[in-house]
Amino acid sequence: MSVLELARLQFGSTTVFHFLFVPLSIGLAFMVACLETLYVYRKNETYKKLTKFFGHLFLINFAVGVVTGIIQEFQFGMNWSEYSRFVGDVFGAPLAIEALLAFFMESTFLGIWIFGWDRLHKKVHLMCIWLVFFGTLMSAFWILAANSFMQEPVGFTINNGRAEMNDFFALITNPQLIVEFPHTIAGALATGSLFVAGVSAYKILKKQETELFKKAFNLGMIVALVAGIGIAFSGHSQAKHLMESQPMKMAASEGLWEDSGDPAGWMVFGLIDSKNKENKFEVEVPYLLSYLAYEKFEGKVPGMNTLQAEYEKLYGPGNYIPPVNTTFWSFRIMAGAGMVMILMSCLGLMYSYRKKLESKNYFLKATIFLISLPFIANSAGWIMTEVGRQPWTVFGLMTTSASVSPNVTKGSLIFSLTTFTTMYAILAAVLVYLFVKEIKKGTDHGVKDNESNVDPFAREASIL
Repeated sequence: MSVLELARLQFGSTTVFHFLFVPLSIGLAFMVACLETLYVYRKNETYKKLTKFFGHLFLINFAVGVVTGIIQEFQFGMNWSEYSRFVGDVFGAPLAIEALLAFFMESTFLGIWIFGWDRLHKKVHLMCIWLVFFGTLMSAFWILAANSFMQEPVGFTINNGRAEMNDFFALITNPQLIVEFPHTIAGALATGSLFVAGVSAYKILKKQETELFKKAFNLGMIVALVAGIGIAFSGHSQAKHLMESQPMKMAASEGLWEDSGDPAGWMVFGLIDSKNKENKFEVEVPYLLSYLAYEKFEGKVPGMNTLQAEYEKLYGPGNYIPPVNTTFWSFRIMAGAGMVMILMSCLGLMYSYRKKLESKNYFLKATIFLISLPFIANSAGWIMTEVGRQPWTVFGLMTTSASVSPNVTKGSLIFSLTTFTTMYAILAAVLVYLFVKEIKKGTDHGVKDNESNVDPFAREASIL
């Protein structure tokens, strides 16, 4: 493998691993805030137990997620120095705001929330967890603002071979950010809600605190259904926008080599031969691609060969077609997972409404597995977004091959890749161990409030 391929592999693997924690932190923060809101306004101690139980899991995920995220920014300077030099004046601003404002905000109020049980007024304490959730949203916003510039550069000027920001408002109102942010947040809410529903299904299946976890299950499924619908609509908005901003990515995600007919059919399944630039086999749904692209059942969609010729005229000689199979299948994995999540949420709410949930062991087991589905969908969506942009790091301005550090060697990359992979494997094992331990322990943590002046939640949080 070349230096470029190793650098891309390292960045991709570490980022995908980190992105497992981000949506779960956002989604769990929301779910914990909802549970505490129900506790405060319904004055039901059941919801306080659930708040503390899932608060433990949120805290564990948050702590490990912070560690995995540190490496991301270091990689820009280590492996992608040319990229950092070119785009640092633009990219640095949203990253700095995320660290200095959003992350500090969520960390501060998380600390107050952890140690504020029975010390703060209930509504003040509740406000803290909602501010934690708001902080996670702001973190996501500023990170996506930086990423959106890579997808659709706006608000900049080129000076001495470097991109310099000249319009901050344009950066934070980037059309790509407007469609990408809601989709990401909807995916995060689906991740957190299905995690709550899956853990609750496990406890119900084991007949442990059944009535208590039924409440958490119902809340999780309601949020998952709303989030699933939000994912579908926001994803459709992204597809429409791709036709304007990155039509090559759209064509690659559909395996479309030549211009489509009018109307265009959506390929559900196909055997793509990238070498010969053709599809060996296709199964299509008529009219659907035209609707995804233009929100009407008519209209042609340009193919990759047509766009390649246009890009060569615009940007010069080169291969501007991204890895087609990766882009094509990652999109279908993401879309398929979203459909399953909506279906399972509807089934879960139906069984719960009919009071048949406890007797549906097969469904409860499937719901435990369902925890993994949003993680798969989120990862597939990220891969489709980033791989589908290739060969560009900053679309239309800088290629990935021009972004890599000139002095990085294969040996150093192999060593760091091996080190990071080992560290992340250990972190993953620790996370799973802590999750399993907390879930099996349940809402009873073995310490009564009157046995100590320190809340058991705060004690364990401080140890962690």
